Amino acid sequence: MQHDEPIDPFHGDPTDPTAGLDDPEGDAYGELSTSERADLLADLAELEVYQVLLSPKGIRGLVVDCEDCREPHYFDWDLLRGNLRHLLDSGRPRVHEPAYDPDPDHYVTWEYARGYADAVDDMVEE
Repeated sequence: MQHDEPIDPFHGDPTDPTAGLDDPEGDAYGELSTSERADLLADLAELEVYQVLLSPKGIRGLVVDCEDCREPHYFDWDLLRGNLRHLLDSGRPRVHEPAYDPDPDHYVTWEYARGYADAVDDMVEE
């Protein structure tokens, strides 16, 4: 069967990244709630602490398991900060792609960074 136009690879896919582009009035995300904004601001503040504590140890950023593609995504500090600020400003996540050939040894999970920061905080209190 011959087609005059390319076939849409996302036809019928409920997670189609282009859904809503044809309808400029449609916004799948809407505005962030007050609690979502507060969570993003808290994430940005935590990110600053993690970077200060972990960068001297050779950690370049965080790794996040992507629910959409089921692959880990490696974000350096500035990229993650930019993504969070973009989400805060626009209410929409940025389109993402896995990092090109990252060294997993230079990235930690958000949970690891939080635990490390908590341990440093506990040591300072003692």
